[in-house]
Amino acid sequence: MAPLYTLIISLLSFRLFGVLGWSYFISWHASLQAAVAVMLLLTASAHFGKRRPDLIRMVPSWLPEPGRIVTITGWLELAAAAGILIPGISQLTSICLVILLIAMFPANIQAARQGLTINGKPTPPLGIRSLLQIIFVVAVLIAG
Repeated sequence: MAPLYTLIISLLSFRLFGVLGWSYFISWHASLQAAVAVMLLLTASAHFGKRRPDLIRMVPSWLPEPGRIVTITGWLELAAAAGILIPGISQLTSICLVILLIAMFPANIQAARQGLTINGKPTPPLGIRSLLQIIFVVAVLIAG
């Protein structure tokens, strides 16, 4: 749930900055792009920090080298955090990010089915995780 909270709080914070006169955040679109970037920085950090072993356990067993997959997806999230902010590539970045979110969804299915934890906290049930995924996909597409 932390990525959702991060997305919402970041979006509202950036909009507040816009209302207070920071012209870059005068629009909802720019604020959403920045909020998606912040959310991606948060999720990417898990790929390299203390939550890394939890993410490796989430990778379905039919995929080879789960550690490498977690590393690659972390780097892709970092690249997307930057790309979503660059006007010339934000639309392409959002499309690629949706593909990445869909590609990573089997890990969320496995985590829900096996009752895995991230940082000692249970992952959301599959229904909630599916709804969150839809919210993230919509936010990313609008941001692009």
